[in-house]
Amino acid sequence: MTTKKTETKEKKAEAPKQTAPVSRSSKKKVNSGTLHVEATFNNTKAVVSDKKGNALFWSSSGSLGFRGAKKGTPFAASKVGDVLGEKAQTMGIKDVDVVIKGVGSGREPTVRAFMARGFEITAIRDITATPHNGPKPKKPRRV
Repeated sequence: MTTKKTETKEKKAEAPKQTAPVSRSSKKKVNSGTLHVEATFNNTKAVVSDKKGNALFWSSSGSLGFRGAKKGTPFAASKVGDVLGEKAQTMGIKDVDVVIKGVGSGREPTVRAFMARGFEITAIRDITATPHNGPKPKKPRRV
């Protein structure tokens, strides 16, 4: 039994992993896509997808290193749009539709920073959910 264990360890040691070189240009080329922006009070998240809805890449204020209350700022949102614009350029995207969801302060700066990279925006849709006078609110606190 001990010979089998040593044989498997030797086999693992014999075959080192070879990693592929990282290239600056993307393998997948897409001409047009959709930029989905979700702007909440605490964070701004954005996803670039192709026209079918398959996500290509994403970014958020938190993933860029902003912490706490700084994640919900317009500056953090503009950095998200800038990063996504850079990634979209390497993929070859020329024009995008924009879908915005949420009421946070990062709605506009994300789109503006993305546009600054030279993309043509064909349509902007706002799909923010609006309540139709949902549940009854809580009673006021008596102190």
